[in-house]
Amino acid sequence: MAKTTTFPLRYSAYVISIAGLIISLPITLWAGAGYVIPLIFAGLTTLGTWDLLQRSHTVSRNYPIMANFRYLFESVGPEIRQYFIQSDTEERPFSREQRTIVYQRAKNVLDKRPFGSQLGMYEEGFEWMNHSLTPSKLSSSDFRIVIGKNCDKPYSASVFNISAMSFGSLSANAILSLNSGARKGGFYHDTGEGSISRYHREPGGDLVWEIGSGYFGCRHPDGSFNPDMFRENACLDQVKMIEVKLSQGAKPGHGGILPGEKVTEEIAEARGVQVGEDCVSPASHSAFANPVELLEFLEQLRELSGGKPVGFKLAIGHPWEWFAIVKAMLATGKKPDFIVVDGGEGGTGAAPLEFINRLGMPMTEALLLVHNTLVGTNLREDIAIGAAGKITSAFNIARTLALGADWCNAARGYMFALGCIQALNCHTGRCPSGIATQDPRRGNKLDVKLKSERVFNYHKNTLDALQNLLEASGLKHSSELGPEHIVRRVSKTEIHSYLDLFPFLEPGALLEGKTGLTVFDKYWEEARPDTFEPPEFILKLRETKLR
Repeated sequence: MAKTTTFPLRYSAYVISIAGLIISLPITLWAGAGYVIPLIFAGLTTLGTWDLLQRSHTVSRNYPIMANFRYLFESVGPEIRQYFIQSDTEERPFSREQRTIVYQRAKNVLDKRPFGSQLGMYEEGFEWMNHSLTPSKLSSSDFRIVIGKNCDKPYSASVFNISAMSFGSLSANAILSLNSGARKGGFYHDTGEGSISRYHREPGGDLVWEIGSGYFGCRHPDGSFNPDMFRENACLDQVKMIEVKLSQGAKPGHGGILPGEKVTEEIAEARGVQVGEDCVSPASHSAFANPVELLEFLEQLRELSGGKPVGFKLAIGHPWEWFAIVKAMLATGKKPDFIVVDGGEGGTGAAPLEFINRLGMPMTEALLLVHNTLVGTNLREDIAIGAAGKITSAFNIARTLALGADWCNAARGYMFALGCIQALNCHTGRCPSGIATQDPRRGNKLDVKLKSERVFNYHKNTLDALQNLLEASGLKHSSELGPEHIVRRVSKTEIHSYLDLFPFLEPGALLEGKTGLTVFDKYWEEARPDTFEPPEFILKLRETKLR
């Protein structure tokens, strides 16, 4: 190919900057005017020269100065799309409509909408709730569910609570605000696996202590479980339940590390580690290695806590692993008091793209599998189920309860109540709202008194909205919600209630082998209570591509 001899136009901005500097500098010196214009041209010339000499960015070398506009627009692309391009109903990851309703309810301002729905009611996937011609009248929106009814210290929980977010991921003022709001509203605040910090304890709101694989707040120096330290924290009156985290919806099967340089004195105090020491959460637990040992560990925690409800949180992955846990319950008679199902659509401060987008079962299918398995083995009456996954509104709560949950948790919804603007900077420490950061210059700007009131308002107004839905449907309590109340459009000409759309097992059906569902027919009999290992036929499939 012949070499181009004409002057490349892509260098125009650089050449104009040099020419502008050469021309403006002597004119400025001769006229005695200000140096603003020469300084501008000098800055652009310096930038262009740097672009040409550096070797990291080919685009900058080919387009000196001009390439920087591309990087600028790319850096603000999420904000441009969020504020100027996306529609009110486009979820990326939460729509403007979803965020706005949280903001309005948190601020206790008018949350009504004019003219009509902006949703496509004839589009596939549209869902609604059936109403009654004989509405009910409820005296309160404080819907509650008893968890651990067979425990010495059962807990009466709200049906809408704050999901797990650790101090270390969230700022001190964010934790203070969340717990203060929870105390005022009478709902619980999950600590996250970062354990119980001074900021969780100060307001006095109900806590669910989440224990992850790092055993923060109850660990020996080598990272193993410390029963004495656990007892000390678990017996705090403020701690109402204990939740063992097996996996998290946004990054199941993924460990984590908080680098030592980020481990401050306050974080070290809460987690039981040394200041400046890396906080490592392994991908799996060391206190148990199989389903039976998991249940024995839960029994140990219940005893050490003085009889408080103990359960676990998990995202559903391989079905035989979940079935193995249930079979261990049947074989040993040992059961958790509750299970929290974390959907694959759950949020996190930071995770690999593939984990966020493509790993873990979404909440609807995961919740159905857990609920059906417990019903089919006659265990459902003894085990309460919570669920989490992009829940922000009363309808989100209603549909989740209709699928089999007893209560719901939300993390990002309560972050919106604190003032989160979905800037997507959680992993950088530069959260503009002062929520997902450990930078005190940012976090201290968050007004605890104001934001805790907004957390309280959001919870109350959302449950008031749930009350309105229940009244319109002729129901008396959130526990009466069932799959017959929610309807989904599956095509432009066909609709189904959840009762007809999803399979629901009869009590004891799994024990009798009468499910007719592939997932149970294929994996239930093969699952073993003493191991998480795959069935033999799965192991053989892994040895060959001839399937």
